[in-house]
Amino acid sequence: MTNLNGKSALITGGSRGVGAATAKALAAQGAFVTLTYAQSAEGAQKVVQEIEAAGGKAQAVQADNRDEVAMAAAVEAATKYHDGLDVLVNNAGIFNVGPFEELDAAAFDQTISVNVRGVYLITQAAVKKMNKGGRIITIGSNLAVRVPGPGMSLYAMSKAALIGLTKALAREYGVREIAANIVHPGSTDTDMNPADGPFSDAQRSLMAIPRYNQPTDVANMVTWLAGSASPTITGAEFTIDSGTNI
Repeated sequence: MTNLNGKSALITGGSRGVGAATAKALAAQGAFVTLTYAQSAEGAQKVVQEIEAAGGKAQAVQADNRDEVAMAAAVEAATKYHDGLDVLVNNAGIFNVGPFEELDAAAFDQTISVNVRGVYLITQAAVKKMNKGGRIITIGSNLAVRVPGPGMSLYAMSKAALIGLTKALAREYGVREIAANIVHPGSTDTDMNPADGPFSDAQRSLMAIPRYNQPTDVANMVTWLAGSASPTITGAEFTIDSGTNI
């Protein structure tokens, strides 16, 4: 399929998990993919090699979400061989959890810097290069909507902020037919939260369908939002969590 043939896409945090799956899915649809990584150059290059082996086109760029200059450079790299940017996927994030009274200012600053400030700044750089009809897709969390247990205050707050940003971007850039949407994954089988991990049974007990997401489940939703089948869907939230929040 070539739903995104000739389009350029930038995915932050694309070296593993949901980001890697999304990079591969967008490339399979014909997009030229630029993925960022903070530290795992080897993991990022492996994703690029897998995309190229499947006939796609991709490049990896080192850019920590806390580094404004590096993120702006990633946008430039994504548009170097293309006429502007078509898809931005804000995927990079960190998961700081623990008792509220123990999450100090350093934890707060780190979480907000990556999960909120970084998203804000790279999106700001991206919209300056984004073509008419572009897509801004942000990875949120079902914890931004409903928190089933203690210890999630800081993380939930950071992801809830992205809901407001998404809705505001949808209103502000609709005149350019740029759509902004947010995808809220629930428990997803990655190295950060494996489906056979020590806390997985407790998470399944909250699900209507007792099944973890695979990274490809989230990537498939992102790819659909990035493509031509959803031109007027904007300012919307899409929860993929096996019914945890119903």
